[in-house]
Amino acid sequence: MPTPQELLEVLKRVKYPGFSRDIVDFGIVKDIEVGGVSVTVHLAPSTDNQGVFAQLRQRVLEALSPLVHVPIEIVFEKPAPVQMPAPPKPEIPGILHIVAVASGKGGVGKSTVAVNLALALSANGQRVGLMDADVYGPSVPLMLGITEKPATTEEKRLVPVMKHNLKVISVGMLVPDGQAIIWRGPMIDKLLTEFVRNVDWGELDVLVIDLPPGTGDAQLTLVQKTALSGGVIVTTPQDVALLDVRRGVKMFEDVHVPVLGVIENMSYHICSHCGHRAEIFSHGGGAKMAQQFKVPFLGEVPLVREIRIDGDQGVPIVVANPQHPQSQAFRKIATQVTQRLEERARRQLVVH
Repeated sequence: MPTPQELLEVLKRVKYPGFSRDIVDFGIVKDIEVGGVSVTVHLAPSTDNQGVFAQLRQRVLEALSPLVHVPIEIVFEKPAPVQMPAPPKPEIPGILHIVAVASGKGGVGKSTVAVNLALALSANGQRVGLMDADVYGPSVPLMLGITEKPATTEEKRLVPVMKHNLKVISVGMLVPDGQAIIWRGPMIDKLLTEFVRNVDWGELDVLVIDLPPGTGDAQLTLVQKTALSGGVIVTTPQDVALLDVRRGVKMFEDVHVPVLGVIENMSYHICSHCGHRAEIFSHGGGAKMAQQFKVPFLGEVPLVREIRIDGDQGVPIVVANPQHPQSQAFRKIATQVTQRLEERARRQLVVH
């Protein structure tokens, strides 16, 4: 019995109907299965013309019959849809990389991760901005101890507030304390577009965007209108978080944004008295999820009481205690994020 490669060489002599090029050169031959009782040839012509199908079947059978003495089956497959390139998104002048921090649902500590990741990137020597796009629960001003309002330039552009070496903008700076934000989609879209297009960020190495939880209109507004360098997904160790990670990955894939990786928050608890490690919410779920979805696993962040205390006081743990195990976890994650951003930038240079 001939091998699939030998049969493929024979099919290189079969011309596509109406053309001088052969069906292998056209990429129509998708697979050849050689079994003990039959041979199956999978073809995917870029047409629905049944007349072309009939001609291809006859020509393939005529070419292979002298070599194959078992039944030959011709299977026609639908051609894969042509992937159109995503429309270019306008970049924000002066910003080298834009990273969106997302979660499939609330309650996983996404904003805490976004704030401390931004601070860790800054501690690693990057010029960093932080955009709090969580319009319904803007907690970044509280976490960073920001009480002032952003100034405006003569051109009516918003000037981010500087705190802990971060340039920060948040909807929480624009509404009175305690006021509920009850906005419909168009108003949210307008605000987030303002944050993207009308904030004077200056020169930044990285802009971190804290997305709202979930995958709704606010998230899509940002990822569709901004030239994101990549997305980071925050999850917790439990197996039930798997579906939420899938939503986040799918959201970024649908808008052609690469997933830089998954961060497992609340990965384990460290006792402040004895240093004992307890895996309260199970452990390793984030790594398994990253492996399943074929995206990088950026690291684990422990659950400690200090992160709540420091955040409530407006001095996140990366600033309050740089040597704390949680601060070191964020520094390592920030290093990985930077490496993946640089790798992506190098690949783009090679492509262009």
